Amino acid sequence: MNEHERAGRHDRIAGAAVNLDLSITDMQIQQLIDYQDQLLRWNKVYNLTALRDPDKVLIQHVFDSLSVIGPLSDKFAPGRKISVLDVGSGGGLPGAVMAIMRPDWLVCCVDAVEKKTAFIRQAAGVLKLPNLVSEHIRIERKPPAGADLVISRAFASLVDFSDWSGMHVGRDGHLVAMKGRLAPEEVSQLEEKGAWSVGQVQKLNVPELDAERCLVWLQQVGKYDK
Repeated sequence: MNEHERAGRHDRIAGAAVNLDLSITDMQIQQLIDYQDQLLRWNKVYNLTALRDPDKVLIQHVFDSLSVIGPLSDKFAPGRKISVLDVGSGGGLPGAVMAIMRPDWLVCCVDAVEKKTAFIRQAAGVLKLPNLVSEHIRIERKPPAGADLVISRAFASLVDFSDWSGMHVGRDGHLVAMKGRLAPEEVSQLEEKGAWSVGQVQKLNVPELDAERCLVWLQQVGKYDK
């Protein structure tokens, strides 16, 4: 992509950060652009995402992932080093964006598809992100991670997400799902299961996207049933 187009993306990302009240450096903007380019390049061969259009990737992937940085950061003391587990990360969403925006967070992207975790490893090297790692494993087979934050983006139902990922939440940690519109029946199914419930549904503002997005904070109400 040419320099004019790259400059346009630079301005849009900077504008999105202002919209989301996020501090962002020029280097972070360049890393987000480079990440998008890497994702599009690999996607031609490895089918990392159903989106092919660069503009849609920027808005529906990069900006969507940026929208959670503020709400997640509010849960932790500034500068605190935390461990993050991104479950069913795919091409590194939101994990790679989180690693770029919060270099003090150690982000592990977990996926059952090897080509996706290979892409994340490659992207971490190209973007010089020592705080971004990936692991090729099914989340339910992974030993308990004790993470401060376990997150997923459009990965599974709340019941399946909590069943498979709840055991990876550390003491005083958080289990969070990124969703579009949250269906009432999904909440009911979770409550019927009895181990986790919806503690908070936080509306998200995604720059340049006219669609519902929310962050669903889950809370444990009973001992996790292994």
